[in-house]
Amino acid sequence: MEKFSDRTVSEVRVIALSAALASLSAFLQLYHLGYQSPQWGMWLDLVAVTWIIAYFLFSLRSALIVSILGFIIITLFAPDTWLGASMKFVATAPIWLSLAIWARDYRNPKNLITPFILGNILRLLLVLPLNYYYAIPIWTGMTPAQAMTAIPWTIIAVFNIIQTAIDLLLAWVLVYRFRLDRFSTRKSQHDQTLKT
Repeated sequence: MEKFSDRTVSEVRVIALSAALASLSAFLQLYHLGYQSPQWGMWLDLVAVTWIIAYFLFSLRSALIVSILGFIIITLFAPDTWLGASMKFVATAPIWLSLAIWARDYRNPKNLITPFILGNILRLLLVLPLNYYYAIPIWTGMTPAQAMTAIPWTIIAVFNIIQTAIDLLLAWVLVYRFRLDRFSTRKSQHDQTLKT
């Protein structure tokens, strides 16, 4: 009987856990746990927390896979939420990209400060125009000019910065305080580095 190598077992584990994280992400979108602004319909939710967990546990590749799978599952099972799912993907990608660019040992929460700032700058550069010219017109029927008058850019910015804080901090707490990092491929790489 052919034995599986440690690498094969590790890859299978990453795929299985990434699929589980994507499913949880879709569940959180479909049942939409969180807070919705009654005036503008913007959400503060937990959907992208699993996307950041995927980065902390495995890699940028896993974060991308979980994000795409989450988006696809949400779109297939709740077609009316494709708009929110697409905006969530665009808004969250700069966060896990910033974590990858900064690439520090995130067990130390101080190392989150730079990617938090960089990620928010990139996020706002994307979501502000997309909200005014894409999401809000589709969702409300307002023209971009009406949307800019009705919803100040500062409201959109504050919601997005708070959402980034929720995503990063909750993911960090779950991975490093509730010890999800015991499933991490990064942990074994880190331990191996310490031994050499």
